[in-house]
Amino acid sequence: MSKPSIFQVLRSPRAWLLVALGFASGLPLLLVGGTLSAWMTNEGVNLKTIGIFTLVSSPYTFKFIWAPLMDRFALPFMGRRRGWMMLTQVGLMGAIAAMGFVNPKDDPFTMASLALLVSFLSASQDVVSDAWRTDTLSEAERGFGVATFVMGYRFGMIASGALALSLSQFIGWSQTYWIMASFMLVGVVATVLAAEPQGQRPPRTLTEAAVIPFVDYFRRDGALLALLFLLLYKLGDAVAGGMTTPFFLKLGFSNLEVGTISKGVGMGATIVGALFGGALLAKLGMRRSLFIFGALQALTNLTFMALALIGKNHLMLAVAICTDNVCGGMATTAFGAFTMSLCNKRFSATQFALLSALANFGGRMLTATSGFLAEGMGWAGFFGLTVVLAIPALVLLKFLPEGIAAPVAEPEPAPAESPSAPAMAR
Repeated sequence: MSKPSIFQVLRSPRAWLLVALGFASGLPLLLVGGTLSAWMTNEGVNLKTIGIFTLVSSPYTFKFIWAPLMDRFALPFMGRRRGWMMLTQVGLMGAIAAMGFVNPKDDPFTMASLALLVSFLSASQDVVSDAWRTDTLSEAERGFGVATFVMGYRFGMIASGALALSLSQFIGWSQTYWIMASFMLVGVVATVLAAEPQGQRPPRTLTEAAVIPFVDYFRRDGALLALLFLLLYKLGDAVAGGMTTPFFLKLGFSNLEVGTISKGVGMGATIVGALFGGALLAKLGMRRSLFIFGALQALTNLTFMALALIGKNHLMLAVAICTDNVCGGMATTAFGAFTMSLCNKRFSATQFALLSALANFGGRMLTATSGFLAEGMGWAGFFGLTVVLAIPALVLLKFLPEGIAAPVAEPEPAPAESPSAPAMAR
């Protein structure tokens, strides 16, 4: 199959379903991350508490534990993939709205509990939406398929980042979170319109769903090296991301400025980077793309170091945000396509959840200490450290076996292509 062009991709109705599902996946992330950190900063919560609060994102790390349930069981409505997507999306609407009734300074325990619930439901939604796109995208479609999903994901982050920060300055945080909850309707509509993947036989038992995906993966040559690579690839970027919003606010930028430049322009730059990365991935190949995009992603953190040394400067902020997010979007596209290539479609929910959770494990754990690191090293030293953290993954890439990207599947007749799941460019 020839690789579709970006214009063919964007003409496909299924591509826009990927954008909408990406939006629903991206929306909750900042509401328990950077945006919640901004709310806490506005309320006068100290940096150490803000850093510890990032532990509410732990469900993203451990989602592979309950992912086998989503591979094995189908809810009594909408099918194995779409039913779970609908349930998690409706749950997210309620949980995000509930956060709007709590002040993080006055009642941090309740806020942490609600944020943890949002993270759990969001991680569960990610499990099944990742499985849905893994099941429906062919190998030739993966680059642009990931790019369109990332585009939607970043639209969701723009809404919960730039728009939320800007709205908070005019209507307050409670009303802002209620509006964010209503935006989950985008995912609900997309789930109703999406086609249920066809041709994949689900695991016969829960034991099969929980055990065989791990056996299937770990019997491959280089499986542990690939996991280590996934763990390290976005480590520096994740650690830096945990403190960027407090960093901008501490430099003296307002909520509106951070929302417009950091979250708005930055997310737009990520979308451009993701689409550009999808186009280059088809030309450069997986390995070269992972190396080049990963190196660029790391080096752009030096612009944050420069901003820390210069101080409040709108032009430097715009340069740092744009370069960092364009390169980060490119790296995310290559990384997502690589992760997808490792998944056996019979167990795509469990295997993608395992791989993506482990990929984020180091970053999420170190992010909890990011406030301590920033206070102890200063902002310039902190961002310099994030560059160093990216080097091991680039070295390890050279040692990954070529065959690791070929998933091992049980022999069974190849299913005919479903008319409800056309090629991306069709």
